[in-house]
Amino acid sequence: MHKVRQTIEDYNMISPGDKIVVGVSGGPDSICLLHILNEMSIELHISIAAAHINHCLRGKDADEDEAYVKEFCKKINVEFYSKKIDVNKLSEKLNISCETAGRKARYDFFGEVMRKIGANKIAIAHNANDVAETILMRIMRGTGLEGLIGIKPVRENIYIRPLINITREEIEDYCKKNNLAPRIDKTNLQNIYSRNKIRLELIPYIRENFNSDIINVLNRMSNSVASDNDFLMKISHEKYEKYCDNRKEKVIISREAFSEHKAVLSRIIRESLTYVNGNLNNFDKMHIMQIIKLQKQSTGKLIILPNDIMAVNNYGCIEVKKKKENNDKNHNKVFPICKGINIFPDLNLRVTTNIIDISNFKFCLMGESDYTKYFDYDKIRNNMNMRFRREGDRFSPLGMNGSRKLKDIFIDMKIPKDERYKIPLLCSGEDIAWIIGYRISEKFKIDSNTKKIMEINIEREEII
Repeated sequence: MHKVRQTIEDYNMISPGDKIVVGVSGGPDSICLLHILNEMSIELHISIAAAHINHCLRGKDADEDEAYVKEFCKKINVEFYSKKIDVNKLSEKLNISCETAGRKARYDFFGEVMRKIGANKIAIAHNANDVAETILMRIMRGTGLEGLIGIKPVRENIYIRPLINITREEIEDYCKKNNLAPRIDKTNLQNIYSRNKIRLELIPYIRENFNSDIINVLNRMSNSVASDNDFLMKISHEKYEKYCDNRKEKVIISREAFSEHKAVLSRIIRESLTYVNGNLNNFDKMHIMQIIKLQKQSTGKLIILPNDIMAVNNYGCIEVKKKKENNDKNHNKVFPICKGINIFPDLNLRVTTNIIDISNFKFCLMGESDYTKYFDYDKIRNNMNMRFRREGDRFSPLGMNGSRKLKDIFIDMKIPKDERYKIPLLCSGEDIAWIIGYRISEKFKIDSNTKKIMEINIEREEII
């Protein structure tokens, strides 16, 4: 009780008035947690409720677990909520492992109960042995610094683990002394899973041959690493704010970020992936290294990452964003332009044309901008339309004889590859008269022979 109280204080887990959902499987860990929090509820000024998931994996035993937890809650006067979910079916439906499906089912249900009863915390029964086992599993998979932290005592200021510093032996002793008679999951005693092998074979072997206090040693290491990692994360977030530009559904990482120490750079990239994807599920060190390598390659190069995320080199800056198919039906359309006001709802554009006498030439040029341009009316005439880029397009920039590939002009203007098909082109027939927002063509310029001027103005609610 004292160690749990100290853990709650050290990590500021609980505040007076908290309402806590306790995840209870019926095993020693969760029954111990539920009993302790109930015993301390008056002292801590909290209220608790129990949430139990029947995974439908162990037939009659699973049903008996549910009945046991229900009866236990009734005995100690705690609200009880339960739900049956066929985890095997969920696993098949989502194409994920049974273990992952079970975890998703539990946490989804805990959140459901929390919202239903107006709770603000969820207590999970992870203990010191769980931390040690998790660290050993991650070491064997090749973890980084953050993986050595194991299981965090508090996550998102919602999920709390009051038993995180308590060993499994202490938990079992508590249950015995208080006559709690928890349920025992027989699959935990079979070495058919990696974690069970670590629990039943590796840790006992280390205890006997190397260090009898290995559980506490690994937990102390976890706490030390957590402190160092917190500092690195703080520095890295400051650098992220300095070097990264968060846009809608994408992050632009400045080229300067790639001069930072790799420990900082890797965390900047991880934060950008989290911003775009929502989490780091399915990303590992290999993907971080691919992005670092991409930055050294030529502009336009891209890599496809898990979860339909892509990274693109844009002149040394890296854009991290969701991969999107180019399904815009408007890209193959031609939009005829008439004299006067033309409105294109699909494009969110208004195109206004006006005929001006050459005598007002100097006056009208005062109104020129990126989205208002002037052309020789007799050259452009009535054959005006608007479209988007096509393969093989050529353009004659103002002041240049001959033409160049539109692709090369976009490269010179440093327009990102995936943005080039979004720039509208004002055309006269097949000839491009204006790359809207950028350049006009030599072919349609006003010269000494011009008698009438065509003024064209483009308006849009968003910047083109």
